[in-house]
Amino acid sequence: MLKRILVTGGAGFLGSHLCEKLLAENNEVICLDNFFTGTKDNILPLLDNPRFELIRHDVINPIYLEVDEIYNLACPASPVHYQYNPIKTIKTSVMGAINTLGLAKRVRAKILQASTSEVYGDPEVHPQKEEYWGRVNPVGIRSCYDEGKRAAECLMMDYRRQNNVNIKIVRIFNTYGPRMALNDGRVVSNFIVQALRGEDLTVYGSGSQTRSFCYVSDMIDGLRRMMDTPADFLGPVNLGNPGEFTIRELAEILIRMTGSRSKIIFRPLPQDDPAQRQPDISLARDELGWEPRVTLEEGLEQTIEYFRKIL
Repeated sequence: MLKRILVTGGAGFLGSHLCEKLLAENNEVICLDNFFTGTKDNILPLLDNPRFELIRHDVINPIYLEVDEIYNLACPASPVHYQYNPIKTIKTSVMGAINTLGLAKRVRAKILQASTSEVYGDPEVHPQKEEYWGRVNPVGIRSCYDEGKRAAECLMMDYRRQNNVNIKIVRIFNTYGPRMALNDGRVVSNFIVQALRGEDLTVYGSGSQTRSFCYVSDMIDGLRRMMDTPADFLGPVNLGNPGEFTIRELAEILIRMTGSRSKIIFRPLPQDDPAQRQPDISLARDELGWEPRVTLEEGLEQTIEYFRKIL
């Protein structure tokens, strides 16, 4: 059945891939973006599609549309961008959730909230399971994002309990792939751009902190599967690749894969930077039949190719 689907943050890295996938499945797609971090370049190929509509709008203001499903992806997601204007970041998470939930309630749409592994903060539990409540500094430089996303999850659950809105919550772990911004500030794009330019790769701290990297096509598949689960399954569900790598390992892999002569240099660790980040995806396997298929090297190859073209 043809569905009319709203994607907030639809011109962003994840949002543009999601819009593309939803159009390929013959849906009508409304992409809503204020272009704070998203870019028209990401969605240029979609603009000629008669089932695609672009609206320039900020989710901190209400929006009135008729839709069947909403994917709420609007929010800067890299530390560089979300710390640039922290008040705007927390408003986007909180007001954005209130406005998209209000819309979902009015038109009885199903809504999926893109939450984040950052709700776990600098975790004491490893790997992170959905039952873990996290260890977040509420007054630190990352809290505009961490606490904003935690508040958005709270709002989702309260709209469900109070108004029976059909909600879904996913917690997204580090995702990478083509269409990441050059100035994204996230580790994969930073390292690739530095390596391709022959610059030194900047590692913060000792490089022993770990991350798990999920390729974008796997993540989009997870979002789609979550949206299609029965109404009584709300989440939150971890979506990410459970393969765990140190930041230093990632730097070494990328120097090798790009054939770069770059060296690794070390800088002081930013405040509240998590020491370990790895999802437990048992719930996603059980409930969604989902797990990542793309290996780190396969995904990095595609991503390096993309950055070579745009550099």
